[in-house]
Amino acid sequence: MDDEKAKRINAEKAKIKRQFAKLETRSKKIAESLIDNAAFMVVTLQDLQETINKEGAVSTYQNGENQWGTKKSPEVEIYNAMIKNHMAIMKQLTDLLPIEKKAGPEEDGFDEFVYSR
Repeated sequence: MDDEKAKRINAEKAKIKRQFAKLETRSKKIAESLIDNAAFMVVTLQDLQETINKEGAVSTYQNGENQWGTKKSPEVEIYNAMIKNHMAIMKQLTDLLPIEKKAGPEEDGFDEFVYSR
């Protein structure tokens, strides 16, 4: 891996860590490898997007002397698989966050009254 890509991955890792700073200590240890993988995937997905934008989503191939065709480019196939994995990792990380109480109407005691009977 070149230095530029390593710098981009480290910057992305720091960005993700800031987003998940509220994780408990135990969860942070679990999340560390997820964050490493997520950062790598973000940078790789950006590179794949750039390649797809330059070269297109379709590539031509030759199968035999006179048989030509088109197919999804290898970059598109890798991108599609990696984006699914990235989304799964981000969901895992999000699930590790502590549950915050949603702001809603103040408790008026009605539920307690109803359930106490």
